[in-house]
Amino acid sequence: MAIENLFDQASSVMTVVSFATFIGIVWWAYFHHKETDFTQAAQAPFMDDELRDEEHKHG
Repeated sequence: MAIENLFDQASSVMTVVSFATFIGIVWWAYFHHKETDFTQAAQAPFMDDELRDEEHKHG
């Protein structure tokens, strides 16, 4: 009986920890952002193409 109670409590604790982790990730992703970081990341694929084009012109 005591071991079942321990497993029930551990399950509850892990549920709360998992939920807190999820909320933390959501907060970080949506509220803790910098617009300039997202703008730079959005332009990264195009920057690679521009650098490659410059190498072909000069190389």
